[in-house]
Amino acid sequence: MKQLKKNIAIVCGGDSSEHDVSLRSAQGLYSFFDKERYNVYIVDVKNQDWHVNLDNGITVPIDRNDFSFVFDGKAIVFDYAYITIHGTPGENGIMQGYFELLHIPYSTSGVLVEAMTFDKYVLNNYLRSYGINVAESILLRRGEEDKYTEEEIEARIGMPYFVKPAADGSSFGVSKVKNADQLAPALRNAFMECNEVMIEHYLDGTEVTVGCYKTREKSVVFPVTEVVTNNEFFDYDAKYNGQVQEITPARISPELTLALQEQTSRIYDILRCNGIIRIDYIVTKEPDGSDKIYMLEINTTPGMTPTSFIPQQVRAAGLDIKNVLTEIVENQF
Repeated sequence: MKQLKKNIAIVCGGDSSEHDVSLRSAQGLYSFFDKERYNVYIVDVKNQDWHVNLDNGITVPIDRNDFSFVFDGKAIVFDYAYITIHGTPGENGIMQGYFELLHIPYSTSGVLVEAMTFDKYVLNNYLRSYGINVAESILLRRGEEDKYTEEEIEARIGMPYFVKPAADGSSFGVSKVKNADQLAPALRNAFMECNEVMIEHYLDGTEVTVGCYKTREKSVVFPVTEVVTNNEFFDYDAKYNGQVQEITPARISPELTLALQEQTSRIYDILRCNGIIRIDYIVTKEPDGSDKIYMLEINTTPGMTPTSFIPQQVRAAGLDIKNVLTEIVENQF
């Protein structure tokens, strides 16, 4: 008897400022998936509007009671959800909780890990307890804008520093503050995106990023990508408008490459992640000339357009992204 194809939902969109970026990741994933093995559909989620985008241009609403849809009188029930939402509700545990209730396997880590990795301040302080180096930071909640004076912040964090949303999956709302006069507008900018804001020490060094996934049979850590931009930092324009140079493999020593890959694998295990993650780092130089690795953030739904970091790293590793996605899906059956 011929085995039935699994129905795969690529869940994209979301409610953050990166809704449209997520749609591009969904298109990339759709092109990567093995269509001979799976029936693949793109599900666009935004607020209360959940619908399937079919190949013929038709959109069909999703029944959120069981995450299904009806087309030509036939009910389509999904066997697996590949979540590629950047931001809420796909990167903070909300969508994961929904799929847990429906007993539908999904591509990301679980509810707790997603909530933790989405909140940069919580994540940093959790991983600090495992000896992971992270930048010094202060957390401010909405209404606490005047909790610290400019002088207190500079004394504790140094100058310059970053002001960024503490719990957000995007590059929106991030500012580099070089003098005290820039603090108030930077806070307003960040609070437009999130109710909690981090003021974080600026680290001067080489920015790199490393992807990783694990299954029951194997552990795969991808080559390191070096991120070079003339912008003040790796902002939205650098990420999505080509104002960046991405070099894979990175122009770093074999020893540093191995250290970054080992730390990525270790963090994956500490958090008990699932699916593909990507961890961003800054590597600084110590006074004696040695390298020091600082973790910046963990992306549990990394971009998946053909030019995104993960597909680049997969190609550099000599792997086929189609096979990688199949391994991730089949690992949960």
